[in-house]
Amino acid sequence: MGRGTTAELRGSKPGLTLTGGMALCVAVLAFGAVMIGPYGLSPGQTLAALVGRGDGQAEIVVWNIRLPRVAAALLVGAALAAAGASYQALFRNPLVSPDILGVSAGAGLGAVAGIFLSLPVAAIQASAFVGGMAAVGIVTLVASMVRNTDRTLTLVLIGVVIGALAGAATSLLKVMADPYDQLPAITFWLLGSLAAITTEDILPALPMVLIGLVPLALLRWRINVLSLGDEEARALGVEAGRTRFLVIAAATLITASVTALAGVVGWVGLVIPHIARMIVGPGFGRLLPASVLIGAGYLLIVDTAARTMAHAEVPLGILTAVIGAPFFVWLLARGRRGWS
Repeated sequence: MGRGTTAELRGSKPGLTLTGGMALCVAVLAFGAVMIGPYGLSPGQTLAALVGRGDGQAEIVVWNIRLPRVAAALLVGAALAAAGASYQALFRNPLVSPDILGVSAGAGLGAVAGIFLSLPVAAIQASAFVGGMAAVGIVTLVASMVRNTDRTLTLVLIGVVIGALAGAATSLLKVMADPYDQLPAITFWLLGSLAAITTEDILPALPMVLIGLVPLALLRWRINVLSLGDEEARALGVEAGRTRFLVIAAATLITASVTALAGVVGWVGLVIPHIARMIVGPGFGRLLPASVLIGAGYLLIVDTAARTMAHAEVPLGILTAVIGAPFFVWLLARGRRGWS
């Protein structure tokens, strides 16, 4: 334990330099994303609009349309990547993602129910958040009733079951929905999108994400220990059950918050932690900020492509799947060679 702490301290300066470089890259990407769109802006026009000295139309485009969407893409990408890194470390499985406990399926069901009932946008987002949290709550409650089995395996299996039930309920509502009004909105939301996002939409999600990130950062050493197994954690003085509950609660809060904002955006929480792990290693103290920054930049690039590559808006879930699925196959092939 002492050697690990000393090693982290030795590597802290290069780690900070690398993190700073990533943050700078994300800032450059964000500035570029503000420039790109049907109404193109030069760097000078963008900078002038940002400081309030541009022409009226440029300022409207930058402040009312581009900046909220860029901020939402950064927030959603960072949150999903952080949650994915946390779940993978907690379950000691590199192939799990933020929806492993049914949070995405529950949030999807909540949002679809809100659309089916013709609720306003704010109420639909609230329904999605409640649905995601409720799904994980049910998973945790049912898992607590199961005795004499591996706790982690039980959580994952029950999460799969609850996710399947939520998916079935969502399909039922899609069948019953108005095919000309409600069904297109349901389909588009389930594929994920940041179209027509506003600052008012982001404000409720931002504090929830921050509240979830704080315990993950504070528990980074304990999460590292948990990745060694429960027996090793107990030997090092870490209460595995309590720490696991806190990590699951924080990661679920993060995932439900951004799913309520952007819809179901898959693959980010699976792919990005692996990329971050390849760059900074498995230590959670370095992995968490790297995942946050890479996830933010990645989804920003994907969202910029989604709103510019075609005349119609392309759902985020389609693009993230096109990128994530081949990476998943490559990951399995690479792992197979490593196992053999």
